[in-house]
Amino acid sequence: MVTQDPHQAREFFAQRLLYTTGPVELDGQIRRNERITVVDVREPGDYRAGHIPGAINLPRGRWHTLAGLSKDRTNVLYCYSQNCKLGAAAAVEIATAGYSVVEMEGGFDAWRSAGLEVEVDQ
Repeated sequence: MVTQDPHQAREFFAQRLLYTTGPVELDGQIRRNERITVVDVREPGDYRAGHIPGAINLPRGRWHTLAGLSKDRTNVLYCYSQNCKLGAAAAVEIATAGYSVVEMEGGFDAWRSAGLEVEVDQ
């Protein structure tokens, strides 16, 4: 068994807390009208079928446009599921452009599993 360095562990988890959130936490931020932009990076058809209320859709291939994002707000990104890496990949590109980003862990699957409100485009 490898002995872990408690100082490195502290740094790792401190960084994780800065750059990730969960569905329940995000729902609270939305309800408190915090200065965030919720960004769904899934494909447009999946977004239309159901998304976090108020989220904008910015799928791969359009990340470079930064459409709908704001440098004076935290941009909270999410994708499909815990195993989906689109949110993290989008975060790298968007942060490189100078925007504040946080990833919602678990993606849209976690949002639904938590029983939170879903918006559907008709």
